[in-house]
Amino acid sequence: MPSDDLKTPRFTVFGYGSLIFKPPPHVISQVPGFLKGYVRRFAQSSHDHRGTPENPGRVVTLIHKEDWDAFAGATDPFPENIVWGIAYTIDPVYETEVREYLDHREKDGYTMETIDIWGVVDGEEKVILPGAHCYVGRSDNPSFVGFEPIEGLAYHIWKSEGPSGRNKDYLYNLSKAIRKLAPESHDEHLAALELRIRRLDEEAEEEGKKDGELELGGLSNGVAH
Repeated sequence: MPSDDLKTPRFTVFGYGSLIFKPPPHVISQVPGFLKGYVRRFAQSSHDHRGTPENPGRVVTLIHKEDWDAFAGATDPFPENIVWGIAYTIDPVYETEVREYLDHREKDGYTMETIDIWGVVDGEEKVILPGAHCYVGRSDNPSFVGFEPIEGLAYHIWKSEGPSGRNKDYLYNLSKAIRKLAPESHDEHLAALELRIRRLDEEAEEEGKKDGELELGGLSNGVAH
């Protein structure tokens, strides 16, 4: 359990996106926690994982709350400024290897920042890991797309696919993992997107059933030769 005298190891990285359900190698310990003053948004283009250069998908990025407010303003219906994730402590023997691995994995518009990770200890919010690291998609990077209305964003995620798989599966995996982190862990933005994308799945399934019924009906009315 985290304690007041807990020291940040040589390299601790905070996962708030795919690192939650696909951890880095050589992890010697991990603990759920959260950041204050940030938002997690599907505001980063993915040209190399969940999309293609011609049709980029969307992945989450971590953004300072005040920076996001400057982009979204009153149009963003989600006021939260806490981001839950997992802090991974890396075996010091493999620090250089893991840094290189993460730099490559997060190459599409992310930069590393130093952050403090909070947790709930004996019912109180406390910094449990000071001076940790995370990859942030800065608003001045070419892959940052900014605010998008949630209905259009949901459809974009639903239809996108890249070398790492379907964009919607990335969202489903992330939402599921965050719900399991802690009793307090929640993300309204992700929950709203997941609801809309699952509706798109249901609508597509219904359309598929109708098309199948029409095809069968046409065959039954045909003439055998």
